[in-house]
Amino acid sequence: MNAIKLHPLKKLEIILAGEHKEFATDLLDRAGVKGYTIVGNLSGKGSHGLYGGHLMFNEDDVLIMIIAAVPQSLVDPLLDGFQPFFDAHSGVIFVSDIQVGRLAKFMA
Repeated sequence: MNAIKLHPLKKLEIILAGEHKEFATDLLDRAGVKGYTIVGNLSGKGSHGLYGGHLMFNEDDVLIMIIAAVPQSLVDPLLDGFQPFFDAHSGVIFVSDIQVGRLAKFMA
């Protein structure tokens, strides 16, 4: 039996207000990220207290998380691109080590 070969990548989990989704996805696209997943209607607790995820009038009024798997070479440029945004807006980026089985899906 052939085992799936795993390849190391970094996972970015970007949490921000839905109204800023286009800024974040444009930055990822321009950096060459091949794909990402957007999860909406988040709830949780942070430095500003509890945040209840609920859809009010549109998706701009909720928190979203954008998840992307990227090579190490893109992490610093992406963090540099997001830094000015997070200096002015709420949100956070988590970076973690992952392994993926289908590397071609994540590389340009």
